[in-house]
Formats: sequence, structure tokens, C-alpha cells
Amino acid sequence: MNARESAFLSLQKHENSGAYSNIELAYAIERGGLEGAEKALYTALFYGVIERKLTLDYYISLLSDRTEIDANVRIILRLGLYQLIYMTKIPESAAVNESVKLARRFYARKNSESFINAVLRSFLRKRAALRLPDEKKEPVRRLSVEYSVPEWICRLWIEAYGKEKAVGILQTVNDRPSLTLTVNTLKTSPAAFCEALNLAGIKAELSPVSRYSVLLDGAVPISALEPFEGSFFVQDEASALCVAAMGAKPGDRVLDACACPGGKSFGMAMSMNDEGSVRSLDLHKNKLSLIETGAEKLGISIIETGVQNASVPNPDMPVFDKILCDVPCSGLGVLAKKPDIRYKSEEDIVRLPVLQAKILETNAAYLKTGGTLVYSTCTLNPAENRRIVEGFLASHPEFSLCPFTAGAVVSDGMLEILPYEYGTDGFFIAKLYKRNF
Repeated sequence: MNARESAFLSLQKHENSGAYSNIELAYAIERGGLEGAEKALYTALFYGVIERKLTLDYYISLLSDRTEIDANVRIILRLGLYQLIYMTKIPESAAVNESVKLARRFYARKNSESFINAVLRSFLRKRAALRLPDEKKEPVRRLSVEYSVPEWICRLWIEAYGKEKAVGILQTVNDRPSLTLTVNTLKTSPAAFCEALNLAGIKAELSPVSRYSVLLDGAVPISALEPFEGSFFVQDEASALCVAAMGAKPGDRVLDACACPGGKSFGMAMSMNDEGSVRSLDLHKNKLSLIETGAEKLGISIIETGVQNASVPNPDMPVFDKILCDVPCSGLGVLAKKPDIRYKSEEDIVRLPVLQAKILETNAAYLKTGGTLVYSTCTLNPAENRRIVEGFLASHPEFSLCPFTAGAVVSDGMLEILPYEYGTDGFFIAKLYKRNF
């Protein structure tokens, strides 16, 4: 099975069943026996069409007067248009002809091949005259179509940050993020690890933002890093800054209330020089093995895992010096890495702040006087970020914002990282101090 056929089947599955793109990607590559250039083409097509779906559908609407287009035909049209618009190294004739072949193989309904051929060739004839929605008349729709992000998200960001910053965020959502690693300081230093990577032919550089992060140049497959297993784990710089904001020290008793997949637990244990204790809890028992396996590879011994619903009070919990509440969120800060997230419904996200507030309220009760708590998300939504913290502080006078320095970033206690500022995920960090009251 070639790359285009695999991409069609994966997009069909993603569209019909909502399959997670990263899981489907791995499965399809194995299923189709894709390697080298075919694997790269499949990956580009699969992720690219998901990312640009709204833009592609807009062009389809301009090129066809059909009010209803069969779902499978639409997927093939998206694949063809994606190649014509965004993959300039693919010959136009190949993009059109291979799309027609897809229809012939997977969709034999009468006239489907001629319709697909007509729409794609119409694009080639008219592309110079095709226009995005008018920026003055429909400013939100224009941004939605241009960046392939639903209008409700565009509107949310404009209202929260102003149009200029909203556009800055939107300009990052279809980027291809490079791989970022956190160095295992129990075994090596960032400088030594970076030098070892470069000597092995893997271009790497130290992060200017996070002191324990290393940035890889280009699309480096994880398999190329196997000789260095145990010396690193994959983690965005923004998440590493969250760990730095915690400021965990050797001997601390630390709680990671929503711990899976474990990166922040690992980072805190390293900050503690593997001395003290980190209790890593999560609602999903089946995910805890990720933390246990990861800790073993990294040589971390102080992490203890367990199952717990972070929103439900547990009277048997001990008191902790430091607590991390990295709560479930809408993920609007990681659209570049997880393109599926942009198609969540607004209704799904509206329900999250209630859960997030419960988690913060519940786990704050386990913090000792004189201790610190970090509340964090990987989203860009004031309702899940600043408003949660402000509401908590208003009803808990014993807590106050705690200024912190994390890598190259200095904060008065609440920090929202926009992805274009440092080239990281979008992220929110608030650090709170519990005093005698």
C-alpha cells in the first residue's frame, strides 16, 4: 500500500471514528509497511490534511456548486488540494492523477472520478483568482479559513489577547515543532549530552529558554536516540519551565496530582537529586506504567505511583512540601503538536473549568503551611487559567502568588507563555504560597 492510499484510509478512519492521529499514524505505517520517502509522504499528507481541513473545505466550496459531497470523495479532494497548495515539490499532474486513482480504487460510484478530476483541474485554472474571506467584512472567518482553526477559537484568542497577539498565536499552529529533550541530570549535564548528540551526527543545541532542555535540528526519529536511552526524556521547554517554577529541592515531599505521562514527575525528581519523595498520582491506572517504566530507565528511585481522582478529597493523604496540579485542559496551547485538538467542540471545553477548580481546591488542602503549589495547563484560555487562580485566591486568603524565576523567564506568580514568544508550547503557570493566617 502506498503513501496516498494509506493516508486516505487513515483520514477516513479519523473522520468516521475520531481515532487519535498519533495512534493511527503509528498503526498505518506498520500496516502499510511504509519506509523512507513513502513514510515521510504519508505523514505529511495525514497530518497536513487534518491541520488544513477547514482551509481545504473552503476551497472545495469555491470550486464546486454541489451542496452535498460524499465524505470519501471529500477526503480525496482534500488530499489532492493539499498536495497542490502546500506540497510544491509534487508535480501538479501527479497530485491530480493519483487522486483520481484513489477514487478508482476506493470509491467506485459513478462520476466520482470525473468529479474529482474536474474540481482539482478547476483549482489549477482558477488558483490565482481564488480569494480568502474578506478581512474587513468577515475578520474572524478570514482568520479561521487562513489558519484552519475554528472560528470560536479565533474569537476566544482575539477577546483574550487582542487581534495582534491572536494572529501571532495562529501563525504557529501549523508549524512543524522540532523535538525537544530534557536532559537527565542524574547521569549527565546538558552541555555534555548536547556534545554527544552532535558527535553522533544529530544536530542539537542548548535551549536559550530552559536550562535543562536540548533542541534537535530537524525531524529526528526517536529511533536515532536509542543509544542515549536513559539520558533524556521528551518534553517541551514550556513544561520544563513549569518544573523549574516548582523549585523542588533534595529531601522535599512532592505531590504530582495529575502525573501521567510523567515528564514533570521526572523533572522534579531530578531537581531533587533523587532525594526525598515524589508521589505521582493519576486517575487512569493503565497509564501509570508509563511513569514506572520511564523512572526505571532514567534511574529515578523516589517516585511512587498510585491511582487517585484528583478532584475528590482523600482524608488519608499526608501533607506535602510542594504540590503540582498540572490539570486536564483543552490543550489549545499544543495545536501544532496535536492537530486533532482544534476540532473539539466549544461545549466540551466549557465544562473543564469546574473540574480544574475542584482539582486545585482539593489538592491545596494537602499542602503544608510554608509550602508552595503550582497550577499549570497547556492551554491558552483565561477561563482555564487566570480565572481559576483568581477565583481560588479570592476564597483562600492564606494563599498568595509567589514570584518565581524559571530558566530565562521571570514572573510575578502568574505566567502565560504564548507559543510565538519563545517557540514553545502555549502554557500557563501559577505559583502559590501558603502562609500562616
